[in-house]
Amino acid sequence: MSLLSHLECSACGRIWSPTVPRNLCDCGRPLLARYDLDTGRRRFADGLNAQGRGLWRWAQLLPVGEPGHRLELGEGGTPSLPLPRLAGRLGLGAVYLKDEAGNPTGTFKARGAAVAVSKARELGITRVAIPSAGNAGAAWAAYCARAGIRLLVVLPCDTPAAAQEECRLYGAEVEVVEGSLADAGRVAAERARAEGWFEAATLKEPYRVEGKKTVGLELWEEFGAGIDAIVHPCGGGVGLIGIHKAYQELAALGMVAGGEVPRLVAVQAAGCAPVVRAMREGAERADLWPEPRTLAAGLRVPRVLGDTLVLKALRQTGGTAVAVEDREMLEATVEVARHEGIWVCPEGAAAVAALTRLRETGFLGPGDRVVVVNTGTGLKHPELAAAARASGPWQKDTRGLSPAV
Repeated sequence: MSLLSHLECSACGRIWSPTVPRNLCDCGRPLLARYDLDTGRRRFADGLNAQGRGLWRWAQLLPVGEPGHRLELGEGGTPSLPLPRLAGRLGLGAVYLKDEAGNPTGTFKARGAAVAVSKARELGITRVAIPSAGNAGAAWAAYCARAGIRLLVVLPCDTPAAAQEECRLYGAEVEVVEGSLADAGRVAAERARAEGWFEAATLKEPYRVEGKKTVGLELWEEFGAGIDAIVHPCGGGVGLIGIHKAYQELAALGMVAGGEVPRLVAVQAAGCAPVVRAMREGAERADLWPEPRTLAAGLRVPRVLGDTLVLKALRQTGGTAVAVEDREMLEATVEVARHEGIWVCPEGAAAVAALTRLRETGFLGPGDRVVVVNTGTGLKHPELAAAARASGPWQKDTRGLSPAV
C-alpha cells in the first residue's frame, strides 16, 4: 500500500490533504506528495524489495492507495543502453541512454500520465483539461481513455499534426490555439474555470511528477552510486524535479548517501532557455522567454512553473544547465542513429548534443559515467528525418559512417 501521507507546498510549506483534488497551494506554487518515510525506513530495512515489472513495482512510494485504481499500459522499466562509440569519442568512462521510447505512446510522458490519471480516478475526477506541446496530450489521452475520464487537450498551432491526431484518436477533445504553449495553458485554464474541468497542467496538480520520479528510482536500482551525472532535456522540468525527488526520498530512507547523488544537468534549446539563463545569472526564478523557437516541441516551454524546483535540483546536486542549437540536435540525431542504431527524439538528441559542450567545459571529465535520458522515440518525428540527414558533413570510411573531421 502507498505510504502517501500529505501534500506540501514547495514554497511556503503549507500542508494539504491528499484525499481531495488540489491544484496549487493558496500561495500559487506547486504542491508535492510526501510519504511516511519513517515507516518506510522500518519497512524497507532489507531494501525496497520492489517486485514485478514496470512503474507500479514502486507502489509504496507512489500516491495511489487502492490497487484497483492503478492504470497499466506497460509503462516504466525502460532500458539503459550503452553508447560505447559516443563515450569513446568524448573520452568518457561510459554513456548510457535511458531510453523512454518503449513507454506507451512512445514517450516518458506515459509515466506521469499513468500515475496522475490513476490518482484522478481514485479522487473521483471525471473531467480533465491540460495544455500540451503534443506528447503529454497523447499520453494523457491514452490513460484517460483507459480510465473512462473525459479529456480536453489545448495545443499550440505549431504542434505536429501527427500528435494532434493521436490525441483525437484516443477520444480527447482537442482545441488548437495561436501562439505558444503558454497561450495554450491560458486557454486551458480559462476553459477549466468556465466549464468545470479539473486543470492538470504541468505541476498544477501534484501527481504527474510522481510518475516521472520512477526514472530516478530505476536508475538508482540499476547503477547505485555508479554514475556521475544524469543529463536530461528540460521543458517544463518535471523529469528533473522527479529524479531529484526520488534521490531525496532514497536518502531519507537511508539508501543513498549525500555523495552518491548524481549531478543533474538540464538541457534546453538555444531558442528557448529560461532555466539556462536563470542559472547563468544566479537567479532564483526563470523569467518568461519571449518568442520561443526550436524544432523540439517538448523544449518549447517559455514559462516553467516549477522553475525554483528545477534550479534547486541543479544547484543542490552540483549540476548545471546547457543550451544547444537546433543544428546540434539534428547532428546528434544522426550520430546516435548511425553509430548506435537508435533513433532518439529531438529532445533526447538535445541531451546527447549537450555532452560535447559539457566535456569541452570540463564539467564532465575523463572516465565519468553518464546517463542521458532520451524522453521518446524519434519515430514520432518523421518530418525531421530528412533535415537530420542533411544537417552536417557525413562520410563513409572503413569503420562505417562517422562525422567528417
